[in-house]
Amino acid sequence: MRESTEAESEECFPAPRRRGGIGSARPDILQHKAVLRLAGWFLSPPQLPGCLPFDASLPGTLPVLNKRCVEAAVMTGLALNCTINKKSLFDRKHYFYADLPAGYQITQLRRPIAVDGVLAYSLLGGKNRSQVVKKTVSIKQIQLEQDSGKSLHDDVRSQTLIDLNRAGVGLMELVMEPDMSCGEEAAAAVRELQLILQALGTCQGNMSEGQLRVDANVSVHQTGEPLGVRTEVKNINSVRYLARAIDYEIRRQMEVLQRGGTVQNETRAYDSKSGETIPMRDKEGLQDYRFMPEPNLPPLIVYEDNASLPAGVDARQVVVVQEIKAALPELPGVKRERLVQTHGILPEHSFTLVNEDGLTEFFEAVLEGTTKEPRKVIGWVTKELVGHLKQRDMSVSQSPISPSALAELLELQETGHISSPVAKQVFQYMWRSPGKTAPQIIREGDLGLVSDTTQLHNICQEVVDSHPDAVHAIRNGNKKVLNKLMGLVQKETKGRADPVLLQRTSPWPAASAVRR
Repeated sequence: MRESTEAESEECFPAPRRRGGIGSARPDILQHKAVLRLAGWFLSPPQLPGCLPFDASLPGTLPVLNKRCVEAAVMTGLALNCTINKKSLFDRKHYFYADLPAGYQITQLRRPIAVDGVLAYSLLGGKNRSQVVKKTVSIKQIQLEQDSGKSLHDDVRSQTLIDLNRAGVGLMELVMEPDMSCGEEAAAAVRELQLILQALGTCQGNMSEGQLRVDANVSVHQTGEPLGVRTEVKNINSVRYLARAIDYEIRRQMEVLQRGGTVQNETRAYDSKSGETIPMRDKEGLQDYRFMPEPNLPPLIVYEDNASLPAGVDARQVVVVQEIKAALPELPGVKRERLVQTHGILPEHSFTLVNEDGLTEFFEAVLEGTTKEPRKVIGWVTKELVGHLKQRDMSVSQSPISPSALAELLELQETGHISSPVAKQVFQYMWRSPGKTAPQIIREGDLGLVSDTTQLHNICQEVVDSHPDAVHAIRNGNKKVLNKLMGLVQKETKGRADPVLLQRTSPWPAASAVRR
C-alpha cells in the first residue's frame, strides 16, 4: 500500500528563505506512497523448485480478484474516513521491469476503490517534546494494485537474481495530499497508519519485512509560489529512515536552488549508511505508462447494505460496506481518548501507550492486579518498563516481567510493605531474575519496611548524634535540614524506613526540642 503525502508546517524547520512543503507549500513538499501487502507471503520459505506460472504472474495468466483484498481496502478506507466508491475500475499500467514478467501492472487509475479521506496523527512537540501536537493529512485515494517480484542484487558476483514469490500478490496504494512539511511529520503519519492497519488486521505493517513500503515525493518552493519540481525517494523501509530521507532531500533541493541550479524530476534512493539520497533514473510520466482499461477484470461493485443487493445475489459472495463498518475495531485515536478519560492519565502518556505495540494491553493488565492509581502505575510502565526495553532493543512481548508480576510488586508498595526506592530495587532484581517473584526477592533480601518504632528511633538518634552541624542549623531555624536528616535515615536503612512512621513519630530529640 503506498501513500503519497504532502503538507506544510513551520514547526519542523525554521522558516528559510526558500520553503518547501510535503506536497504543499512550506519548507518541503512531500508525497509518500505506502505499499501495504494484503497476503502472507513474507517470511515464508521460497517456492520449490520454483514459482508456479500463476504465482509468478507470467504472460498469459489471467487475474482473479481476491475478495479479502477488497474487504481490506474498504475497511482501511472506512478507518480513514474515505468515501467508498460503489463502482471502481481496473487499469493496466505498462512498463518493463525484470521483476514484472507480464510487462504491465494492474492498478486503479480512473476510479479507485476509496477517495477523499483524512488521517489524523499526533507527534510530540513543545520545548521538552512532551506536548502532544495533533495534525491531519488528507487522503487522496486508496487503490488496489498487483505487486511485482523482487530484484536481489549480488555485488560480489555482479549479477541480479529475481524472486517472483510475491509477483501478482494484491496490495493497496494509499495516496496522501501535500499536507506535511518535514520528515518528522511524515514519520508520525506513517507510524499512525501502521497502528491503524495493525488494529484493522489488514496488514502487519512491518516495514523491514516489506509489508509496508513508503515512496516520498519531495519538492521545495518559495512561500506563495506554485509547488516546485518534485523528486521521488523510493521504497523507504523504516519510519526512522523516512524522516531522515525527507529532511536530507529538502536540504539538498534548497542548496541546489540557492546555487542557481534546477531540481531534476527524478527517482532517487535513500542510502542509510551515508544518510543521503542518490539518483536512480528519470521520473516517468503518465504517457510512459500507456494506461488502458484492464480487459480481464470487470468493474468492481460493492454494496452499501443488504437492502441494496440485487435479487438473487448471495450476500456471502459480495462486499457489503455497512457490515464491514460495523465490525471496525477500536482505532488508535479512539483508544488514546479512552485511556485519558477512563484512567485520568495525561495525553502524552496515552501517546506512548498506543504507539508501543502491546503496551496498552500491558498497562491495563497491571491495573487489574493492583489498587494503585493509574496515574502512579503509568510511570512504572512508560519509564521503568519501557526504559529497560529500549536499552535492550526488546519489544513489550519480550519483557521478562509480566503484567501480573509488576502488579504484585506495585501492590506491595501501595499497601506499605516496601518503600518506593526498594520497589525500584526489586524491579531490577525481577528483570535480572525472571523466575523470582517480588515477595520472594523482598524476603530473601530483607527489604521490607522498618516499621518498629524503637528500632527506627535508635537509627534516627544515631544520625542526629553523628551530624551536630545539622542539629545546630535546625536550632537556628533551618527546618529544611530536617529533611536531609530523614534522607540519611533512609540511606542508613537502604530505603526501608517507613516514611509515614518516620514523620508521624518524630523520633528526633534535637529537632523536637527546637520546635518547642
